[in-house]
Amino acid sequence: MIIVHHLNDSRSQRILWLLEELGLPYEIESYQRDAKTRLAPPELLAVNPVGKSPVITDDGKRIIESGAIIDYIIRRHGGGRLQPDPASDAYDEYVQWLHYAEGSAMLPLLLHLYVSRLGEAGAPLRPRIESELANHLGYIDTALRGRAFLVGDSLTGADVQMSFIAELAGAFGKRAAYPAMDAWVKRLHARPAYRAAVARGGAYAYGE
Repeated sequence: MIIVHHLNDSRSQRILWLLEELGLPYEIESYQRDAKTRLAPPELLAVNPVGKSPVITDDGKRIIESGAIIDYIIRRHGGGRLQPDPASDAYDEYVQWLHYAEGSAMLPLLLHLYVSRLGEAGAPLRPRIESELANHLGYIDTALRGRAFLVGDSLTGADVQMSFIAELAGAFGKRAAYPAMDAWVKRLHARPAYRAAVARGGAYAYGE
């Protein structure tokens, strides 16, 4: 049985969604952010030495990092679903998106979050951060123009992985400027499996 160590309002929500899309049985171990600091609780250190979510355990194995978890679940339990044929060019594009989400796209969003807390002290950094946000969000928007999904004609793990980027962009008031990305994430949020994951995982601040 897959156990998802799920932190509210975090990247682990997309792991619940993936499992719902695949119709796989799973259990949730829930953790709550500190209401004041919004940090993860220290209990997560028992399952991940850096105290972050998502984490899954499966058949004695512990897997951390969203991209690795998505890859693992689809390879081991997907039965060929939610990924292109590994021998195809589309698979290489799929893997690229799995890595791009956290390797490049997340950094300017996190910088925006942290620097915004500095008030006027962060002002010198804001133009560069805004430039990088426009660079990455524009890239994603361009990739989605005329397409329902990032890779191929159906949902893949790439959409699941990249969804959190668009959700954060929306939370920061940045998504409306990128209509293809905005329409894409709204389609994802309308999927029955997505709604089932939110119902099971609890209130999710970025699911609108």
